[in-house]
Amino acid sequence: MIKIDKKIVGYTVAKQGTEEKVAKPDYKREGGGDRAEVIRMHEKLERPEVLVGSTYKVKTPISDHAMYVTINDIVLNQGTEFEKRRPFEIFINSKNLDHYQWIVALTRIISAVFRKGGDVAFLVDELKAVFDPRGGYWQPGGKFMPSIIAELGYIVEKHLITIGLLVEPTLDDGQKELIEQKRAEYEEGMKQQDAF
Repeated sequence: MIKIDKKIVGYTVAKQGTEEKVAKPDYKREGGGDRAEVIRMHEKLERPEVLVGSTYKVKTPISDHAMYVTINDIVLNQGTEFEKRRPFEIFINSKNLDHYQWIVALTRIISAVFRKGGDVAFLVDELKAVFDPRGGYWQPGGKFMPSIIAELGYIVEKHLITIGLLVEPTLDDGQKELIEQKRAEYEEGMKQQDAF
């Protein structure tokens, strides 16, 4: 960028090759390299004829119709000791057409992220963080679900745990001790007192 300190009184159009060279700032990168090394996927992954998949039924109290979420996986290194499943695509089907637009958009975006590769576990946290401004709902069993999208996040998480991409969350020793302590306090407080 050129700083102009004087009043502009005229201008001309510079011809190619005659413009003045403007000094560019010399930026240094950490590590001494001139350019960042970008790693790109080099294999074109085409959809195989057969994919392994799982379908999950989602019945919410805010809709009359259930949703069926199908997540199909591609099997990498099939038949070897390094065989593993990676999610490839997701489909959501329902009789309820109220949500059709965003369901199609969401499944296409999630499928594109699945196909791109890399760590797809971030999708779980992003989906589970979505809340419905009208309020969520309680699932049977007493678990609160902030939105339908959050429930889809829990389904994707369940699937990723099933195929081994995520590890099921467990309590650490401190949390287990705290639970045992609170349970003992509760049971002590609930003991029947003798009236005599």
